[in-house]
Amino acid sequence: MIKKRIEESIRVKQLVHDNDPLINTIAQISEQITQTYRNNGKVYFCGNGGSAADAQHLAAELSGRFYFDRPPLNAEACHVNTSFLTAVANDYGYEMAYARYIKAVGSKGDILVGLSTSGNSKNIVNAMKTAREMGLTTVALTGESGGKLKELADFLINIPSCDTPRIQESHILVGHIICEMVEKNLFGSD
Repeated sequence: MIKKRIEESIRVKQLVHDNDPLINTIAQISEQITQTYRNNGKVYFCGNGGSAADAQHLAAELSGRFYFDRPPLNAEACHVNTSFLTAVANDYGYEMAYARYIKAVGSKGDILVGLSTSGNSKNIVNAMKTAREMGLTTVALTGESGGKLKELADFLINIPSCDTPRIQESHILVGHIICEMVEKNLFGSD
């Protein structure tokens, strides 16, 4: 079973590797995030469960550091203020929590990255709708179909799989590549 799971992960990543339009989209997202930072913008990430952990992980790669020491970048995961999250979920419903957060902190020119393996998570969909209404650039990392996020994303990374763990593994790979490219674009390398 162990080797089978590794082989499945490799197969999905090979499909990403061989998909030139997807590779081009990764490059475009990296450039868009770079330009957002050059214009003093911010990048927000949102997800649920494992995707929330991935959102926080990728925000930390930008706000902390990735490969080398450099100034921090303004990036945050929408769920890290648990008092806000639980209050809004209680008062407005969980499906509105991220939308309300973006409404509070987002500005035209910022970027929202939504991670959802199905592409149909209501709270991510609502956050992306709000972000678009406010003039943020929207990026969706999803599974194969793209789900409802497909229509709300300025940039769509739809991993060619329907298997949640394999999709999440590829989301981190793609996210790391984007963080590396943004870091190099803005600061060069050591």
